[in-house]
Amino acid sequence: MSALQFNSVLLEISNAMSADQLNDMKFLVQQEIGKRNLEKIGSGRELFQLFRERGKLSEDDTAFLSKLLKEIKRQDLSDKLDNFSVQPEPDDGLSEEEKAKLKIATEVIAENLGKSWRKLGRKLGLSESKLESISKRHPTDLEETAVELLKEWRKSRGAEAQTNMLIDALRACQLNMTADKVEDRL
Repeated sequence: MSALQFNSVLLEISNAMSADQLNDMKFLVQQEIGKRNLEKIGSGRELFQLFRERGKLSEDDTAFLSKLLKEIKRQDLSDKLDNFSVQPEPDDGLSEEEKAKLKIATEVIAENLGKSWRKLGRKLGLSESKLESISKRHPTDLEETAVELLKEWRKSRGAEAQTNMLIDALRACQLNMTADKVEDRL
């Protein structure tokens, strides 16, 4: 997501919050941000900017703000933030052949990965906050969670995302049967 798109969604969220909701959110973060700093904040936009300056909010890490929105009973805004960070597959410079292989590998892994998705995500180098964000988007559907995990990995690696990296990561996680199934389908 571009900086402009990210700022746009933050602005939408800020505009949708009432003054009471802003005050509730300020109350929730006063220990982390400091009461004096919060006294100067008059809008959600200003609060989000402070979160960004403090490293609590970025394009790649929206978990903190998402949790706060849920705490003030604005699940709709939390969903807007979480869903907006899901982007379509980028044109990452991969060959058509490699894209086709990754698509097949994604299907096989999603069908077979199950509860080990976090382990694979860590092995692929995704951050804990990104894994938590994926988990919140798909709390009960392990196949969708696995698909989302692999999309995030592809997005983070760009042209470096290769099928053999997935197979190596599966084997490193002792998920040899799934790795074998991927190789068989390819």
